[in-house]
Amino acid sequence: MSIILYITGLICLGFFSAKFLYWIIWTALGLAYWCAPTWLYFVLGIPALVFLLPMLRQRIVTAPLMKMIKAMGLLPVISKTEREALDAGTVWYEGELFSGNPDFKRLIEEEKYPELTDNEISFLEGPAEEVCAMTDDWLVYQKRDLPPEVWSYLRNEGFFGMIISKEYGGLEFSATAISAVIKKLSSRSIPLGITAMLPNSLGPAELLMHYGTPEQKEKLLPRLAAGKEIPCFALTEPHAGSDAGSLRARGEVFKDEGGELKIRLDWEKRYITLASRATLIGLAFKLFDPENLLQRGTELGICCGLIPAETPGITTGRQHDPLNVPFFNCPFEGDNVVVGVDILVGGPSRVGQGWRMLMEQLAAGRGIMLPASATAGTQMAARFVGAYSMVRKQFGMSIGKFEGIEEPMARIGGAAYTLEATRRFTCGGLDGGAKPAVASAIAKYNFTEIMRDVINDAMDICGGAGISRGPRNLLAHAYFAAPISITVEGANILTRTLMVFGQGAIRCHPFAENEITALENGDVKHFDFAFFGHIRHIITNLSRSLVMNITRGHAASVPFEGRLRRDYQKLSWASSRFAILADVAMVSYGGDLKRKEMLTGRFSDALSGMYIASALLRRFEAEGRNKEDYPLYRWSMENALHNIQKGFDGLYANFDMPIVGAFLRGPIGFFARINGLSKGPSDKMTQRVARIMQQQGDQRDRLTEGLYMPTNENDAFAKLEMAYRASLAADKVAARIKDAIRKGELPRRAPISLLDEALGKGIINENDVAIVTRAEELRTDAITVDSFSESEYLATALDGGW
Repeated sequence: MSIILYITGLICLGFFSAKFLYWIIWTALGLAYWCAPTWLYFVLGIPALVFLLPMLRQRIVTAPLMKMIKAMGLLPVISKTEREALDAGTVWYEGELFSGNPDFKRLIEEEKYPELTDNEISFLEGPAEEVCAMTDDWLVYQKRDLPPEVWSYLRNEGFFGMIISKEYGGLEFSATAISAVIKKLSSRSIPLGITAMLPNSLGPAELLMHYGTPEQKEKLLPRLAAGKEIPCFALTEPHAGSDAGSLRARGEVFKDEGGELKIRLDWEKRYITLASRATLIGLAFKLFDPENLLQRGTELGICCGLIPAETPGITTGRQHDPLNVPFFNCPFEGDNVVVGVDILVGGPSRVGQGWRMLMEQLAAGRGIMLPASATAGTQMAARFVGAYSMVRKQFGMSIGKFEGIEEPMARIGGAAYTLEATRRFTCGGLDGGAKPAVASAIAKYNFTEIMRDVINDAMDICGGAGISRGPRNLLAHAYFAAPISITVEGANILTRTLMVFGQGAIRCHPFAENEITALENGDVKHFDFAFFGHIRHIITNLSRSLVMNITRGHAASVPFEGRLRRDYQKLSWASSRFAILADVAMVSYGGDLKRKEMLTGRFSDALSGMYIASALLRRFEAEGRNKEDYPLYRWSMENALHNIQKGFDGLYANFDMPIVGAFLRGPIGFFARINGLSKGPSDKMTQRVARIMQQQGDQRDRLTEGLYMPTNENDAFAKLEMAYRASLAADKVAARIKDAIRKGELPRRAPISLLDEALGKGIINENDVAIVTRAEELRTDAITVDSFSESEYLATALDGGW
């Protein structure tokens, strides 16, 4: 019993992250209790004294340890480009998840839950609504471009200057507002959303706002804000995709005949959105100065430049066709393009800082644009499928009543609630001044992957109505576009396996980056602090994880009561498990961990799940724990916890290091599987979410808030909504007829065929007959799919067909 109590004391010391002195005291008490021999005090006391005195420890332990770690390559070697990527942006709430003991008071009380200003709301309800009404998505696809009047409206109303400050004529919107605008526009037409998105994401305006010289800002920002300049930004090349550091675009500094400094540029770019329409080209290139004219060396690194599109030597005009989605995505070249050094963003003083500029802006931008577009597609699918499942009938009942339909419907509804929660949460961090590279990568990856799954589910539910293109089809274009968002701003495979955990393990870990930096610099003092802090961190999380696993998270102290308390505890439990597994992986694999991409991908899945669960808690708390929305929250939370558990299960099953791997694959993994966070949403909760999507009311409206809802009765979406409302009213009449059938007052036939008999017997009245008749008319129109005459069908074929 005394041994058990002693070990329990050690675990408590670790759980509460006790200082080393308390460990010495507890050890001494144990030795005294068991009457240990005097020599044992000396054997243990001398090393304890060394570790207790920092200067002695650094000389005897830390310095030799640093040499050994360097020799064995236990810590990863970080290249210059990797270092710049790591240093870009900031660590935000994701750092709490890496800590093993997240601060939930910070999550709920300190992290801003963003609201729009009156000016931003007016813009959403005014110009954003108007430009959506001006856009016919089917015609955009048929004409392969937005209408000229829409282009003019976007320019004149400031859509291209949402990120530009008011000082230079822009709208100076918050990240939340920009996200809301892009969401609304994308819900109407994906090309419309993309066109407004690009000038406000990584490109000339953002680079100028953060790094431009005063002269560059004064000259270009007002023109960009007014839409007099259309920008693009060119990074990707045939030989530089995900490995953007391998750019071949080249600039060379020289003096012209008049003695003025110039740059001669050559490049070949592809996948550049708006390139064929742009008047101002943002360009990433490597700059060389063979004569050292700038006095900064001969190889100056990656730079960003802003070049007028009419500059001689630039060839544009060709167009990619990204899965038939009509936005301007183009290859283009520059051959012997001569420009002044004033095209360098920030001027010559910022030479070589281009890669850092790009990484810093992507650290924020990834969390705004694509997540907004993905949320729009997901919420649209939820709204559309909810209505369609009630309007479309088979076997005498709405298809939404079948459990086989309810299951994918709930996935769509849960995703809509989840993405809106995570969108608002992420934008709140950005509006608070954070530039969280890891959180933005989590958002980009998960939003676009979830949206792709949602569109597939929606297509399955709608069947032939989903695959038959035409002005009535509200899903096909989103289905075409889904892989595009997966690919851009960092391909999702790379984002999941390298960026989320690869960067996070170093950037968000409390000690890892400091250890690496101190090791690189040979700084014994700082390495000593970081390394032994890391050891303490490991012991703390090992103890916490052990206690949390035994108690299933009930030991977690969380500052909130009520039915969400258990979710906070489970998230704390998951964080402690994640933190210790991350440290085990870093210690076991060392510098090779970044090449174990299947493992890092599973770490990313677990981290993503924890981030999403935090966003769900934040939303439900911010909205006052609305009881009506609890089924949506519960389904989404169980799904997030289940995804975290799947990530952990994959990690336990695939650690292949000797001894450690055997324990993780064996007893530890087995215990973790049977003692999991969640088995996923229950069937009962799945049905409740599906019914929320089918029922008219505030819940359905909140689930799909912020979309463009057309008022033109000839619009396909408006027709479906009218048929949906009419069908709900008709179902109430049908319910009375079915009740009469059960009582034997009417024969057993389809209710629609018994209207006259029911009217004659006074079971329904004339108004009821009118309701059902009108509903059937609207239902028939709503489920009609598009078809074309042969001449119409061939009108879009090359030269009219063969």
